[in-house]
Amino acid sequence: MLRGLPRNKYDFHTNASRACPEVVYLNIRKFRLQIMLAQIQYEGESFAIDFSKPIDISLSLRGDDKNPIAWYLDSPKITPFRDGDFIGKVSEGASVNFNNIQFNPHAHGTHTECVGHISKEFFSINQSLKNFFFKVKLISVSPELQSEDQVISVAKLKEQIKDSCPEALVIRTLPNYIEKRSKKYSHTNWPYLSEEAMLFIRQLNIKHLLIDLPSVDKEKDEGKLLAHKAFWNYPKNTRFEATITELIYVPNHVSDGDYFLNLQIASFENDAAPSKPVLYKIQ
Repeated sequence: MLRGLPRNKYDFHTNASRACPEVVYLNIRKFRLQIMLAQIQYEGESFAIDFSKPIDISLSLRGDDKNPIAWYLDSPKITPFRDGDFIGKVSEGASVNFNNIQFNPHAHGTHTECVGHISKEFFSINQSLKNFFFKVKLISVSPELQSEDQVISVAKLKEQIKDSCPEALVIRTLPNYIEKRSKKYSHTNWPYLSEEAMLFIRQLNIKHLLIDLPSVDKEKDEGKLLAHKAFWNYPKNTRFEATITELIYVPNHVSDGDYFLNLQIASFENDAAPSKPVLYKIQ
């Protein structure tokens, strides 16, 4: 497509080796576009993705009331360290900004958790998640009204997943308002996955589940945690390598379909850690 561009206006060149990844530069007058094409070999198939076009589906952590909140906590706090007359803030006379951050991974933003979230034994997400790149399917689901609850049923999942068996699954719930980015979820009885829906996900051997809710379970479920337990198959035959990522946000302009996922976590020795899932569209 680019070969026919007039050379008096455009300067186009690629690396001569054409090795993977392929870096392509396109100069258009004073603008420079970088394309980083990579060929991915996955389960005997070849896929092309552009590393210069990441789709970040994480929510950032803020120290104000625009931060999303769940589980009855207050907003996270990001404040300068104080010691006597010292204030860790350049505008207050310090040479650097030096902040303390107080937050809870489960309540204040995008986070990834391992089975240690529900087990008596300690398991760390930093030790459980050892691979960070996966083929993923993004689906959009409208929860069903069941009594006073909004439930993601197994029927809804089967409609969207069909015959595919992705290694990771991203669920975007509908409607998908941008207000999710700063929503106060406590006492809202948010939508959740039924136990049967989560068993279906486990039967497909989906190892990494991402969703735009504070929890895959009902907010007030008397501690049953049916969806969490079904996903990890806890405690009978626990899937220690499997993870759940909650409180993501997938913009409406991102289409359902197949992507590659780079699931990045902060190196916390804890059941959960703040995370930054990034999608790459398959070309």
